[in-house]
Amino acid sequence: MPDVLILCYHSVSESWPALTSVTPSALSEHVAWLAARGYQGTTFSDAVLTPPSARTVAFTFDDAHRSVLELAHPILSAAGWPATVFVPTDYATEQRPLDWPGLEHWRGGVWERELACLSWSELEHLAGDGWEIGSHSCSHPRLSILAAEDIEHELRRSRAEIERRLHRPCETFAYPYSDHDERVVRAVRAAGYRLAATAPITRPQPLPLLWPRPVVSRYDVDFRFRVRTSMALRHLGSAPLLGPASDRLRRTAGALINVRRS
Repeated sequence: MPDVLILCYHSVSESWPALTSVTPSALSEHVAWLAARGYQGTTFSDAVLTPPSARTVAFTFDDAHRSVLELAHPILSAAGWPATVFVPTDYATEQRPLDWPGLEHWRGGVWERELACLSWSELEHLAGDGWEIGSHSCSHPRLSILAAEDIEHELRRSRAEIERRLHRPCETFAYPYSDHDERVVRAVRAAGYRLAATAPITRPQPLPLLWPRPVVSRYDVDFRFRVRTSMALRHLGSAPLLGPASDRLRRTAGALINVRRS
């Protein structure tokens, strides 16, 4: 079986101190290290459905920060790797800063420029370079607390908007906040998505509509990144027979990461 690694990034910035932002140099190191380990980069869909290599990695970017085009795209292009962007379509259309809970406190300050969302013409440019554009809903809500008709609206309208604007199918989705329940997953399937990405990595096995991704943060550099993306650590989350032993090993790995970080 091929080793398929799906990574979850958000923004790329030289100096923004947000937890979900990585520096261009860190991203370059991630790409170089994975390439040296024999990984081939591709989109989320291709990695899951038709992995091109025994070791396959997909860089996915939630929220469609403009820095993905400005800073991540050149780095991945230099490696010959496409990637996937999950866009909250209302923000791409209205071109207002990303402002949901968790980002709203950056509004009005020196870092507000980091909240810029990719426009449809910029997303079209990425798609023309082989990047996959998936849905991240319309308005980035917590889907599990919405009424059924509102969930359907977020899923179907965002997909239709991407397909109308970019003239290509949209078959992938990323859950905002990685928030979902059985009702939401059923709605994602009914809306016509083939694949959906979430964040937790401790599942018995990856599922097409619950595909796990390690979330890469600004602290994931050098040894920490290598440990967190290692096949051994990822497989601990997919080995329920280990039970408490699996939990102990994960805690040990986390302690090693923190020691190296300090």
